[in-house]
Amino acid sequence: MIRVNRLLFTGLFLAVMLAGPGYAQAAGLTLPNVSLNVGAGGGSPAAVVASVRLLVLLSVLTFVPAILLMTTSFTRIIIVLSFLRSALGTQTTPPSQVLIGLALFLTFFIMAPVYNQVNAQAVQPYLSGRISQAAAEDAAAAPLRSFMLRQTRKEDLGLFVTLAKLPTPVNTNTLPLTVVIPAFITSELKTAFQMGFLIYIPFLVIDIVVASILQSMGMFMLPPVIISLPFKILLFVMVDGWYLVVKSLVESFH
Repeated sequence: MIRVNRLLFTGLFLAVMLAGPGYAQAAGLTLPNVSLNVGAGGGSPAAVVASVRLLVLLSVLTFVPAILLMTTSFTRIIIVLSFLRSALGTQTTPPSQVLIGLALFLTFFIMAPVYNQVNAQAVQPYLSGRISQAAAEDAAAAPLRSFMLRQTRKEDLGLFVTLAKLPTPVNTNTLPLTVVIPAFITSELKTAFQMGFLIYIPFLVIDIVVASILQSMGMFMLPPVIISLPFKILLFVMVDGWYLVVKSLVESFH
């Protein structure tokens, strides 16, 4: 539990720093100066401890991207966008880099209120020395836990509470993150697949209609995908599909 809180605090701290251009300056953040004097200290215990701490910090940072992606809205967004590309049948258009970039910036937009709470309740007090690191970790985890619990189904949460052999909580905000995070991910996967199924339906209808027409005309050697692709793109453009998809994704978190 302490390790998860520490990872989340480190990740959220970096996210607040990188959430947008000039965010740190706008929020009035001052980053501490870090000086690494290689070879200094003559192998004293203090120097060894500092080196070990730096090594542990660098090791922890390797897990931060995965934790940030799995505890935010990124999972649902990227899965839905992938379903959309598959339903259109455009293969690699839009490219994966574009979809990931769009998913990241939508994640920053959706998670901005959470990052603001983390900045106000944990990062700023910690940098000013008003609270300890342990208190900052708990304060940083609280807004993210509330966000995840709002998107988590009771069935999924109850499953992991049962698997962890924990008593039924009176207040879900007291649940450890080791229970909340996997329940949140499971709920996000289910929600993303439901949205992907709904996106598939109109394009599937077009494929069925085109295949039926080609079969009735005796054109068995012509792949229906070649004919249906322009019609699916035309339908998507006419209904302003990107606007509807992005709007649905953002509103699904409210």
